[in-house]
Amino acid sequence: MSILVLGLGNILLMDEGLGVRAMEQFDAGWSVPESVSVVDGGTCGMDMLDLIASHRHLIAVDAVKTGAPAGTLVTLRGDDVPAYFKGKLSPHQLGLCDLLASLRLQGEAPDSVTLIGCVPLALGTGLMLSPEIEARLPAMVQAIIAALRDFGVEPQPRAL
Repeated sequence: MSILVLGLGNILLMDEGLGVRAMEQFDAGWSVPESVSVVDGGTCGMDMLDLIASHRHLIAVDAVKTGAPAGTLVTLRGDDVPAYFKGKLSPHQLGLCDLLASLRLQGEAPDSVTLIGCVPLALGTGLMLSPEIEARLPAMVQAIIAALRDFGVEPQPRAL
């Protein structure tokens, strides 16, 4: 079983990059078996087709627009994931939607897609997350761990 943990977002736009930052924090603190790939997908271009197609399960980590208060965590699975694309936060979300649609047409889509997200607060130009959203990163890391456990993978803490 191969699983891709894909951090998404533009790190130049403050909280828009929280998916990448959560993936980085997870990767720094936890080790996973070789069957799990942890990747910075950035703004997710079409060059990611082969990468996503080579995995049975996709766990995407991203900023999400849900109408809920900033800092609200969201985990969507299966058929709930496409509904997320109706309220796009940024152009890369259309890119991921297009990638998944292309893979479905080619018969190479992952067997399952899980989206772990957090509602952003600040989307201005800047490399830092807002303090309120940065404080949510540990909960996002725990959501990544929970999603991996759903697939029978037990991440191990990295030695300090």
